[in-house]
Order: sequence, then structure tokens, then C-alpha cells
Amino acid sequence: MAQVDLVLPCLNEAKALPWVLSRVPRGYRAIVVDNGSVDGSAEVARAAGATVIAEHARGFGAAVAAGVDAATAPIVAICDADASLDPAELPRLVGLLDRADLVLGRRVPTHRSAWPMHARAANGWLSGRISRVAGVRVTDLGPMRVARTEALRGLELRDRRSGYPLEMVLRAAAAGWRIAEIDVPYAPRVGRSKVTGTVRGTATAVYDMGRILREARA
Repeated sequence: MAQVDLVLPCLNEAKALPWVLSRVPRGYRAIVVDNGSVDGSAEVARAAGATVIAEHARGFGAAVAAGVDAATAPIVAICDADASLDPAELPRLVGLLDRADLVLGRRVPTHRSAWPMHARAANGWLSGRISRVAGVRVTDLGPMRVARTEALRGLELRDRRSGYPLEMVLRAAAAGWRIAEIDVPYAPRVGRSKVTGTVRGTATAVYDMGRILREARA
């Protein structure tokens, strides 16, 4: 049995998946959550030996939640499937779980095109709001993160869109979790970006996360 289940939310990532899945560490099980791909992503993932499940409700949160529900390992990891983040970095995050309950990968761009200025500015604004609302210092809301599976399920996250990563941090902080960050390389993604690579996608994510922050303060 795998010691870590790696959830990879996936929407049209057929070009990136071969590299991503080749980088999954030994002892980790890749769970690719197909969120409505039309480019053969599911078939590519199966051919590479990944477990593939389908989530028909669109949204980052919906895909990740489905993967967490399917996890059976004691530890669950989350990572984008677009090759912007290297799954081989995950053991460093998992290694911090002896002194933290949630470990976040703090993105360090390897090229200026990896993290457009509008997305970086939005991330900085949201990180500052988290500090004021939750009383916990977080510098990045990046998608690479690890936690203990049953504890993560116990947070009962509800958002099924772009607010899911923020809700995880806010609920973890409210539950008294120890939250840690560690630097991870962040490369230009393969293929078309759905969120941070476009102003519209970033605006949608900020709207979703702003809603989560308003609910947390209510």
C-alpha cells in the first residue's frame, strides 16, 4: 500500500502528464482526477500507471475533493498536473509532517514567465489578508501541499472552485493546525493556463477567495 496518495486535478493536461507522472516518488500513488478533459488525459494517465477517477463537476476544489475522498494512504499530497511543479519535491514536504499538520510549497519561479505579475500580486494580497483574518503567516497559496488524510477530511472543506486552497488554510488555522512552508521550484506550465496564466482566470480565483475570506470574517 502506498504511504502517500498524490492527488493531481487534471483538465486537458495530456502533454504534461507523462513528465509529471514520471516524477512521482517511489511509494506514492498518483490519483489523476479527470475534470472533463477532451484531449485524452485520462488515457495518458492510465497508460502511465496512474489511478484515474472522473469528477464531472467542474472546478479545482471539486477535483481535489474527489481525489482526497478516493485516497487510502495515511498521507495525501496535492499538486497541479501541468508540469509547473515537480512531484519529486514532495518528500521534502512530507518530511515536515513530524512538526507540522499542513505543509505548503512556497513557489520560487524558475523563469519570470512562470508566475505572471498579476497572479503574483493577487497571491501577495490574499496572503496578507490571511494573516489579518486567521492570525497565521502564509506567504503563498500555491497548489503543492501535504497533510494527513483523515485530518484533512475532518476539515470538511466545502468550496468546489478556486477558493478551495484558501479555505483549507483558513480551516486548518481555525482548528489549531501547525502550518509550515518550504520553497519549491515553479516552472512555466505546459499547455494553456486556466487560472494564473490569464487575467480573467486570476480575477475569478481572487473573487472565489475573497468570498471565502468574507465568510470567514462573518
